[in-house]
Parts: sequence; C-alpha cells; structure tokens
Amino acid sequence: MTGMVVERVQTGIRIEKRILKVLKALAEHGDITLGDLVEGIVLHAFEGKTPFSPATLEVIAQLKAIYGLDLDAGASHKLTERGEGESGRD
Repeated sequence: MTGMVVERVQTGIRIEKRILKVLKALAEHGDITLGDLVEGIVLHAFEGKTPFSPATLEVIAQLKAIYGLDLDAGASHKLTERGEGESGRD
C-alpha cells in the first residue's frame, strides 16, 4: 500500500504526565513519532480494534511500572488536576 497524503496540524493538548511519558517511551520503542503512535491508537479505537499486540502490551506494562502509571480505563473522565478541586464536570 502506498502512503496516503494527509494534512496534519500542530495542536496543544493537556495530558496526564505519566501517560505522556509512557506514550513517548512506547513511540521510541517502536521507532515512530508520538503523533504517529496517537494516530494509530485513535484509528484502531474508531474501529473498535485493539491497537496493541500482546507483546506490545507487555512493553506497556513495563513502561507503566517504570513511570509509576497506576491509572487504568476506569480512571477515564475522573481525573482532575492538582488544586483544581470540583470542576463541575462529570
């Protein structure tokens, strides 16, 4: 398959620090950019597919341990920033 031409934009997103560390390390492990990794994860998720092989999930588990990432999918939509208090969002 030949490459597909797309238009990319620079964006600034806020993301939990340890999640970002794991994502950056995983991208480095796969010798791809962080943007390519995120795009791949999102495209898989949009189709209801898992983006990671069992071997990659093992690498992720190791990286989570290294960076102290103890969050799981259950934490999604429940994270608040330090000093933020009640945000009024669910």
